[in-house]
Amino acid sequence: PISSEMFQAAINSVHDSSDALLTPDPAFHFHSEAFLTGRGLITQGLSALKASVKEQNFQSARNTLGRICHTLQDFYSHSNWVELGRAAPYSALIRPDQPLENLAGPDVPTCRSCAALSCKDNILPAVLEKGLLTSGYYSAESPAKPAGKFSHGGIYDRTSRTEPTGGINKDTDSSSHGQLHRTAADLAVDDTVDLLEDIRLAIGDRTFLRLMDISQAPALVFVVDTTGSMGDDIAYVKTVTAMIIDERRGTPIEPFEYILVPFNDPEFGPVTRTTDADEMNTKINSLTPRGGGDLPEMSMSGLRLALTAAPPSSLIFLFTDATAKDASLKNAVTALIETTKSKVFPILTNVLARRRRRAVVPSNQLYLDLAQASGGLAIEIFKSEISVATAIIESLSVGAVVTVLQAAVDPGTPRNFTFLVDATLSYILIYITGDSSLTFTLTSSTGVSQSSSESRGSLGLISTAGNLWVLSLNSEIQAGQWAITIDSNTAYTVKVIGRSSLNFVYNLVEPQE
Repeated sequence: PISSEMFQAAINSVHDSSDALLTPDPAFHFHSEAFLTGRGLITQGLSALKASVKEQNFQSARNTLGRICHTLQDFYSHSNWVELGRAAPYSALIRPDQPLENLAGPDVPTCRSCAALSCKDNILPAVLEKGLLTSGYYSAESPAKPAGKFSHGGIYDRTSRTEPTGGINKDTDSSSHGQLHRTAADLAVDDTVDLLEDIRLAIGDRTFLRLMDISQAPALVFVVDTTGSMGDDIAYVKTVTAMIIDERRGTPIEPFEYILVPFNDPEFGPVTRTTDADEMNTKINSLTPRGGGDLPEMSMSGLRLALTAAPPSSLIFLFTDATAKDASLKNAVTALIETTKSKVFPILTNVLARRRRRAVVPSNQLYLDLAQASGGLAIEIFKSEISVATAIIESLSVGAVVTVLQAAVDPGTPRNFTFLVDATLSYILIYITGDSSLTFTLTSSTGVSQSSSESRGSLGLISTAGNLWVLSLNSEIQAGQWAITIDSNTAYTVKVIGRSSLNFVYNLVEPQE
């Protein structure tokens, strides 16, 4: 399924930019018969939007789109286009090569005062007969307006109490010309569709989908430690990346963008971002391990750079065998995670083979904290087990992945977790990280159980590597309440994911004082 989460977030971004356009400049709202300057804002905005898309600055393009939509849609509510009986959008608004015709001159009267309880008939017959285009004047501060001209109308418009009184706006059903609100709204929608079609034809289908964040797969980001000890890890990253790219090339689940950020010591970067699968393969194959004599590396700098460059809701896989030399950047990285809603998955290979398998290498706590904060997952494995990350990357790098349950328990204590499975959920995976002494039992909604000692049971398959258990549930899952009981005296995490067309969009806000 296609996830609507990123698409809805893109729509919210466009809406927020439109809603924030509170400037009193008449051109932005087609007030005061500012048709030429209003159309200029739309066409110049279109050019700026297309330039932003060309530079792959899609967030800036969405912000511009919101502002354009606000001005474009205001035309139908604030002008007399509807009153003139026009049944189709005014194409000249988005076409700078088409003239704006029949504009009422600055000295041409356009209306009379409204009757006591009605503004339905305040437009002058001569305006209708000649098809003159006009709009209302607005000011929250001054009652002044040219003689014989429309006001916008409403309680905040001081000009509406100056002769001729009343207004022309159709912003709501109860506005001065509210009886035409629905007609104006329908025309505004139709012209917005024409605007989006103009953009689509200019930038192409695939790029338009990126602009609107309509995708079955999020951007895939690799942050890779390239110091000397990472030879085996880099070889694996090359293999798994090539596999994902080649298997998904040309399919609906192909990532819409690939990003690579290498880091070493003391340097990090540069960022490589591309939609070209072959280019990404070439860049990753050019990585070579070198330098990095002391163990801690610049991993937080590399991660911060990736979060800054990547689009929202990206999946970021960080490969390293070292602790962070720049741990002081934790707060900055956490803030970027909250802003971008990207998920971080550290793949940590600094677990020495002679160590007893344990929940957390103490120096890795920073990575675990960031993974938990982002809704991701931190995996500690031996270098010889790094291929286990393949299944995780594959399961997460498709669209419509939703988190059903996520919890971190520290200090460890036995817990029973419940989660709901509904008809929209499929391909359910459960990830558990913890000490080797950890045990668990999964119970389905029908009461069937499978313990951690059963690698192949009635509910699914269980695989292990490093500090990680992966439970892949059978496709014939039953809807209802499921439970997983975990018994451990050391810290552990549990994460349940699946694919679903149903999700929710959220924003972190501060209470208004």
